[in-house]
Amino acid sequence: MLQSKTRHKLRFLYGANSPDVARRLQNLLQGYSDLRPDRPADAFLNERDVLLITYADNLRQPPASPLKTLCRFYKHRLADLISVVHLLPFFPYSSDDGFSVIDYRTVDPAHGDWIDIDNLRRDVDLCFDLVCNHVSAASPYFRGFLAGQPAYDDYFITADPETDTSSVLRPRTSPLLHPFQTHQGQKYCWTTFSADQIDLNFKNPDVLLDILDVLLTYVRCGARIVRLDAIAYVWKQPGTSCAHLPQAHTLVRIMRDVLDALAPHVLLLTETNVPHEENISYFGNGRNEAQLVYNFALAPLILHSLTNHDASDLSRWASTLKTPSPRTTFLNFTASHDGIGVRPVADLIGQSALTRLVDRARQHGALVSCKADPQGDPIPYELNINYFDALNNPNQPAALELQLRRFLLSQSIPLVLAGMPAIYIHSLLGSRGYPQGAAQTGRARTINREKLDLTKVNRELDRPDTLRARVFNAYAHMIRSRRRHPAFHPNAPQHILDMGKALVAIKRTARHGQQEVIALHNVTNLKQSALLQAPAPTPDEPDHTTPWTDLLTQRRYHPQSPGRYVVPLAPYETLWLAKTRTTLNPCSR
Repeated sequence: MLQSKTRHKLRFLYGANSPDVARRLQNLLQGYSDLRPDRPADAFLNERDVLLITYADNLRQPPASPLKTLCRFYKHRLADLISVVHLLPFFPYSSDDGFSVIDYRTVDPAHGDWIDIDNLRRDVDLCFDLVCNHVSAASPYFRGFLAGQPAYDDYFITADPETDTSSVLRPRTSPLLHPFQTHQGQKYCWTTFSADQIDLNFKNPDVLLDILDVLLTYVRCGARIVRLDAIAYVWKQPGTSCAHLPQAHTLVRIMRDVLDALAPHVLLLTETNVPHEENISYFGNGRNEAQLVYNFALAPLILHSLTNHDASDLSRWASTLKTPSPRTTFLNFTASHDGIGVRPVADLIGQSALTRLVDRARQHGALVSCKADPQGDPIPYELNINYFDALNNPNQPAALELQLRRFLLSQSIPLVLAGMPAIYIHSLLGSRGYPQGAAQTGRARTINREKLDLTKVNRELDRPDTLRARVFNAYAHMIRSRRRHPAFHPNAPQHILDMGKALVAIKRTARHGQQEVIALHNVTNLKQSALLQAPAPTPDEPDHTTPWTDLLTQRRYHPQSPGRYVVPLAPYETLWLAKTRTTLNPCSR
């Protein structure tokens, strides 16, 4: 079962110890040989796949557990919209809203239990988080280390506090090394993110084998996608940036080998909020690392385009997007449980534009998380703000219609861009920011992590005049339209059209040529028009009289002269123009 390519990777990581590691890994895999994929090994994604990002307890309706509540909400509102639910860490934790995991294999009783997870996965595919870079300081692993239990002696990374770590890349300004009292006295442990999140030592093969066992446990419990949290930082080598090291990529490749052997239908998603070229390196060669990579530059570029009424930088960047194989694609999103990362666009829009973007976000109520530069000075890393508020200043209310159009345009782009769209639950529900929550917790990211009462949410969704209902219904309409059209397959050909800086124009063509869609987005507050010029006549369309139809409104646009279409767009208007010659796909899971 263990292939030679995996043995080679183990040799790279563990040298002379690799034969023993390989033997132990073989035994681990045999323990999961009963895994039975519920779909073909070559199953991938299609235009019907849309992912929802949510905490297990984002929706609450006591006395039901939050997971039961989420399951009910999915059946009631989302069954024809969402094909994958990304459950952010639902394990017992001590901080960081779940990303400081105490026990990888247990559902937090405050959320529900594994039966609730199993009931949810009967209706929808699930994505689980594998928080493999670090564990909670309250975890049995770290408590065992502090107590001197031999099994955990080498589970964590200790260093002299005088060690020069200035070259280490990390998204925080807190100390990298924190002191802890152990059975042998005080030791300083490596903590990339916080004093409560202790980095694991993958130079110890016991750690790798344990994490692979967790990975396979998640597969057995129903994960269709596994998200590798903070994977860029997982291997430490003094004197380097400790990010994106060859060993980190090798660990991803070992995980891919294991899944290819036992559960080839399960996809890996890497979370690396870094500049674009570094980010897409986790595709590997298209066959050996992650099938999905977050498109981190997209969210700040859309924000930059709409705040400056200029889509040039976004269009230029989007025209470069490509993936290395048909079984890889981007995860396109604007908002998540984290903020809007700005580091991926520093080189795309320039420092002065980035400074203006940060300043404008602050005017809209954003909190700004920072990282340390090589000199130790803080620089903006992430805008902590609800995406609706980032576009629409809550302190200066504008006409609601304009706010809605601006926000829905921002959400249309991830839906039509090549890749798989991912939608944060607060975006789908038209939430505004939660600054009082951030003030209560003292954590900037709480501003976009409000827990909602489902009874109140349903009441608002049932009233068509509320902001929640207007956003949700319009968003749901766009999702249903996407899911019906093969031109939006994640790997259907894409071409970014140059229609001037006012428009984002994305042309998608179904893989078998039966449909063409041109999605137009007017990023300005002024009326614009787009000129569509048909190519030379064909047998299917000898006189160029076929109208373009907007998939969102069914409005038709006829040529003003043979082959020449002039399409007007209102401020912040979105059109999905299609010419279809075959029956469309039904909208279903």
